[in-house]
Amino acid sequence: MNFPLCFVLMPFGTKSDSNGLIIDFDAVYQQLIAPAIRDANLEPLRADEEMSGGIIHKPMFERLVLCEYAVADLTTANANVFYELGVRHAVRPWSTVLVFAAGTRLPFDVAPLRGLPYSVDAAGKLTEVERVRTALVARLNVAKQQADHDSPLFQLLDGLQPPDIARLKTDSFRDRVELSLQLKERLASARRRDVEAVRGFERSLGDISQSESAVVVDLFLSYRAVKAWADMVALVGKMSKPLAATVMVQEQLALALNRQREGERAEQILLDLIRRRGPSSETYGILGRVYKDRWDAAVKSNQSALARGMLDKAIAAYLAGFEVDWRDAYPGINAVTLMELRDPPDPRRLDIIPVVRYAVCRRIAGQPDYWDYATLLELEVLANREDSAMSALADALASVRETWEPETTANNIRLIRTVRAGRSELQPWVSNIEGALFSRAAAGTAGVGS
Repeated sequence: MNFPLCFVLMPFGTKSDSNGLIIDFDAVYQQLIAPAIRDANLEPLRADEEMSGGIIHKPMFERLVLCEYAVADLTTANANVFYELGVRHAVRPWSTVLVFAAGTRLPFDVAPLRGLPYSVDAAGKLTEVERVRTALVARLNVAKQQADHDSPLFQLLDGLQPPDIARLKTDSFRDRVELSLQLKERLASARRRDVEAVRGFERSLGDISQSESAVVVDLFLSYRAVKAWADMVALVGKMSKPLAATVMVQEQLALALNRQREGERAEQILLDLIRRRGPSSETYGILGRVYKDRWDAAVKSNQSALARGMLDKAIAAYLAGFEVDWRDAYPGINAVTLMELRDPPDPRRLDIIPVVRYAVCRRIAGQPDYWDYATLLELEVLANREDSAMSALADALASVRETWEPETTANNIRLIRTVRAGRSELQPWVSNIEGALFSRAAAGTAGVGS
């Protein structure tokens, strides 16, 4: 049956709540929210993950305004979610249900709203699922009756009328949602074949500036997956200006430019982002990579003074990124790895390594991905722990999604091995790890990852 759509606003993956508890929000969606929505004879529609990274664009607004019903999870007190909730409350008087993890400290402005708490244990796992699911179904059924306003705007302003959202517009929106899902499935199939298939998909879209942003972002990242850096750069020029200006697109544009040996242009984009939008672990992490590649080029051209300067700039950038968010182990592991490569090694690494280890172990306890296991692998190599490194290697190889992932890790391992060999600190087993990673990159991704 063609049930009414219920839009779900919530985080993706594992995130920390206001008390520092790590929660698997994908499990919250799959085990609690989506089943309850279906039990209420509604159709769940979760925001594309690309939309949750700060990109507020037309498809997001369409879902906020045109979906008949919505569920918003306020657990992480995420600014984007509250902004989107405000948009929703401005146009829909009685069809939005709020949920949050019990114990969440909600901001004052939304604390009085009637939200439904769900239970999680000390490990961030859902408990009492059936009880909360039944309660959520009841809340959704009340919303369907349109008996009471849940929007504070319509509660407080007498006589305020919601905008007239034409049925034709809503039906057209549903068709576009279904088309978007079909396009993303086609793109995933093209990405598994080769870059020419991805280019063929792009041609099928026509005017990129008029295409749905979520599909364009998926196309952009598909070019990254097949290492088509020039295509990534060219695609940004075809995007709508608001989408091209987003932080995520600009960061990935810088990454692509750097891979094309346009490091100075990449550096300028990243520094401009930091100046305009403030520091972030992701932006500083990519900036660190720009300086790291310049260091590598200087080493290969025997420019020792330049190499030392670029190495220090790379360390500083990665360290700045880690200090912005100590939960993000990526810039942290790169900082300590490069500190190991200095001559003599930077003593600060001994203080930072335990923090990086704690950060990545917290992520592995939740819903880990390739980079979590790869980070742990590098830490074990740095600590010269062969057995633990081999265990982390096995987990990393089993989690590969794109061929460039193990290749990147292998290059880092090679740097550590080469520098230590120059100090007569021989670790023959590290060569085996390096070789396994390069072999995995050469074998492709068929049958592994998602």
